[in-house]
Amino acid sequence: MDNISELIERLSNDEDAVKKMAVFKLQSNIGDPSFAEIFIAQGGLAKLRKLALTANGNTLAYSLTSFSRLLELDKGWDFVNSELISRVVELIVTHPLVNILRGAMSILVSIVSHPHTSSTRGSYNGPFGFRALKPAISMHPQFLEMLVSRLSSADHALCANSLQLINSLMRDAITNDTDNEWPRFIKRLQDLGVIKAVFILMQSSALQDLAHPLLEFQALTKVLLRRWRDVKVDLEVKEHRIALKGLHLASAPERSEPGADPKADSPAKKKHNPEKWRRLGFETESPAWEFGEVGFLGMMDLTDFVRKDEDGFRKVLLEQNAKPMEYRCPVARASITVTSILYHQFRVDKSEIDDIKTYQVLESRTNYERAFRPLLLQWSRLHTGALLAFIRLWRETGASLEDYEKVTELLKVLIYHVIGQAPRTKEVHEVEEELALFEYLRLRDLQMEILENTYESAWGNHLKHVREELKTEALQFVKEQRIRCLLHGAWFPVTTRRTEASGLKIQIDNKKSTSGWRYVRLSHNRRYLHYCDYENETVYEPKLEELPEKIDLSIVSSVVSNVVPASIDSGSSHGTLTQGASKLASTKITIHGYTDPNPQRAKESVLLALDPQTHSVASEWLDGLLMLLNQQPITSETSKLINVVTNYGLKIRLLNVRYTDDFHTNPPDLPSRDGVDDDYYYSLFV
Repeated sequence: MDNISELIERLSNDEDAVKKMAVFKLQSNIGDPSFAEIFIAQGGLAKLRKLALTANGNTLAYSLTSFSRLLELDKGWDFVNSELISRVVELIVTHPLVNILRGAMSILVSIVSHPHTSSTRGSYNGPFGFRALKPAISMHPQFLEMLVSRLSSADHALCANSLQLINSLMRDAITNDTDNEWPRFIKRLQDLGVIKAVFILMQSSALQDLAHPLLEFQALTKVLLRRWRDVKVDLEVKEHRIALKGLHLASAPERSEPGADPKADSPAKKKHNPEKWRRLGFETESPAWEFGEVGFLGMMDLTDFVRKDEDGFRKVLLEQNAKPMEYRCPVARASITVTSILYHQFRVDKSEIDDIKTYQVLESRTNYERAFRPLLLQWSRLHTGALLAFIRLWRETGASLEDYEKVTELLKVLIYHVIGQAPRTKEVHEVEEELALFEYLRLRDLQMEILENTYESAWGNHLKHVREELKTEALQFVKEQRIRCLLHGAWFPVTTRRTEASGLKIQIDNKKSTSGWRYVRLSHNRRYLHYCDYENETVYEPKLEELPEKIDLSIVSSVVSNVVPASIDSGSSHGTLTQGASKLASTKITIHGYTDPNPQRAKESVLLALDPQTHSVASEWLDGLLMLLNQQPITSETSKLINVVTNYGLKIRLLNVRYTDDFHTNPPDLPSRDGVDDDYYYSLFV
């Protein structure tokens, strides 16, 4: 008690050094609620406010920090008045010291965020929220500009305080503005560059220091988008009428459409143009009604698209209006669709509170990468890029109005891939380039991949069981195919190679010396491997009885494939590959076994060596022999064949799934076979 009384007494000491030391100690203790109550009860608050109004330098900084911490405890509101607010606003506009600016902004954050109906308002009956600052801001019109400029400060704490104050002003304007002035206030902030500044902060390495205010700004951006979407387009509202009229005038209505009567350009005719709005891409002549799902947000997006490039907009309309009606890309309708897709892609309907909860559970930088979506702040540019992509896809696919939903699905895949999967640090111009250049065929592949993943997610366990079952069947199928290759027989050259050993280097002369040919064939009972050597290949395939040599497969111990890489003789003066080295490797199959029936004297030896001429023959015989011995295949060609058979088996099984198996209430319409003859089929290899 005595210490607090002594501290309060020093706050009004004539010596500046004494006051500075006292208020320095105060800022460290005032955050304790019990200390704060005693401090206020003993009259310390009046002296603290006086210091905030009159002090300078560090004494002022400590005073502002102490006062802001009291307000954070929801205490001291009796001493908040217009004089204090004006003083704090003036400091933010005119004072360069960072430590003073931090405390000043913290005080304004508390004032703007303070509830309108609070039991602790005390004797202060003035306005709270943004309205409390308006008189002071009117005296310092550069206040908002200075506030936004602080976002580029090298001091992260000052950036955070500035953004917190901007967030508080935005939230109060959006939620508590009874005069509908919030759109003008938000536009003022945007014109001052707040979007660009926050976008840079979100992509910077200082993200962790600014996480809370940045996430709150991101959440407020969603609130804004929801507010604009909830505003219905109404022709009774002057601003809405002007926006629609601007769209109509930007479309150059005075130009006659191709094939139209030139007299149609007369004023009398233009007033009764039956396609005034449909020529812009609306479905009807009541455009306000068509914005129903996206509201004023959709109108803003379309007007922004037109305003950015009116000449381009007119060019697109002229291009589309030159086509038959059913092949025209409905630009206005597409714009509304793009707005809706972006709205769902960024999960704008997700509660802002959930975003704050996301911040609270962040544990690593990986979580930061997922939580922050800087591209959300570039909404208008994303909309423009996506709408241009829609028009491009319409043109490239030769779509008609019946294909509108198909093009929409393609665009959803494009937006998900380019925007939804974009890393935090991806620049918006990179996104625009990808949207403009993404190939249609690659987009179709992505669409199929997403569809397969969707099936996998919905029927994952069942499909996994079916795939394992089909893989077993495919293995048996391929085993039979490989063994049939052995039953059919094949010719193998009997070759010799010269090798030289020099130090650690082995050089191989790939000039093969063919001493003859060997024909090998599996017996019908699959127990013996018959073979015979010939000087040359015969014009016919020898029969089993013409092959005197045979190997009993029961004595075979292993089948080994020897792949020897070809090399360049670095010591050679030629400096080129030797003849025959165009093949990077030669494949040799060696069959080992035990020739002595006595197990005690049994010794493994080479029973037969085969030199396949191609990789396909090598795969057939190597894996055929292995599977004949009940071993697993090892070549990539056989593995690929097993996977192909498995996948096609799965697709055939899925053809048996009927819509009614999973859609009991409203099954989709099955495609009609009108105009399709019996020769019509689906190609599985497309």
